Amino acid sequence: MPTNRSEVDIPADRKVVLVTGASSGIGEAIAARLVREGHHVVAGARRTDRLRALAERTAQEAARSGGGLHPARLDVTDRADVGAFIAGARDRFGRVDALVSNAGVMPLSRLDRLLVEEWDRMIDVNVRGLLYGIAAALPVFTAQGGGHFVTIASIGAHQVVPTSAVYCATKYAAWAITEGLRQESDPSIRVTTISPGVVASELADSITDPGAAQGMRAYRAHAIEPDAIAGALSYALAQPPDVDVNEIVVRPVRQR
Repeated sequence: MPTNRSEVDIPADRKVVLVTGASSGIGEAIAARLVREGHHVVAGARRTDRLRALAERTAQEAARSGGGLHPARLDVTDRADVGAFIAGARDRFGRVDALVSNAGVMPLSRLDRLLVEEWDRMIDVNVRGLLYGIAAALPVFTAQGGGHFVTIASIGAHQVVPTSAVYCATKYAAWAITEGLRQESDPSIRVTTISPGVVASELADSITDPGAAQGMRAYRAHAIEPDAIAGALSYALAQPPDVDVNEIVVRPVRQR
């Protein structure tokens, strides 16, 4: 695979992985796990203070594994920002091996609450943010002869429950976009969708509707840790180039 000149000497069996929404929850767990495994992670989020703290917490593991965590401010709703995020990583490391589109928001509510601004926010982050990442990374993967797209969708991409109509719509869209990308891509580009069930995170903290918030507290009574999703992603990334893990659903055994 042809590469540009890199500032960092990275062995061929280690990857340069870009993770969006890496300041908390699943994104944070993915970034930390990949660093432990010796990969170089460009961790993107708006809350750069949290990214810097994550870099400090993983510094010793990075020294042992040969990996590293590299914070980068990122707003996935800004197309230029996403483009700079991808280009900056390519210029620094000479290549981009994988883009993990994890950034997402989940302010659930009934449709009759008419929380249109929250609907817009979900569409901007969960759908446009994913598309902006694809638009920026696909030419890079094509030029370098390979790469791996990973979309963190949701069990909401496979079912709808009350208060989740708009959120599930965005996750259905994320699933459909990623599946379309898989079908259209050159075989050198791998594409994976991971759909988590209930995971311990701050994702539900954005719910402003009291009824939806109460229902979510009961729904999240049995949650798995974010590292379970990080483990699924690690498995998909570690497969040989001729193996494409298309889709993984990971949820608590109590979630039926």
